[in-house]
Amino acid sequence: MKRISKIVLFVMALGLMMAVRQPVKAQCAQCAATVETNTKEGGNAAKGLNKGILFLLGAPYLAVAAGGYVWYKNYRRKNVNLNMRDEKLNLN
Repeated sequence: MKRISKIVLFVMALGLMMAVRQPVKAQCAQCAATVETNTKEGGNAAKGLNKGILFLLGAPYLAVAAGGYVWYKNYRRKNVNLNMRDEKLNLN
């Protein structure tokens, strides 16, 4: 009974999130206006802004990858002997 109520609650929450979604803008008004006027005048501020966004997007992934590499190198086990029994396991 508890499992069904959890599923119903999850579906209701998901449906509510999908029903009340609103469009959002990714830039503040000042940044958007500056880039728009600069682009109209032939500038390349939009390229710099896009490169900055990509840099900020990639930084957390690089940090997690570096941490994972360090963890893998420090905590992996080498030549581990698994002392398993030769008899079959009964899973019933």
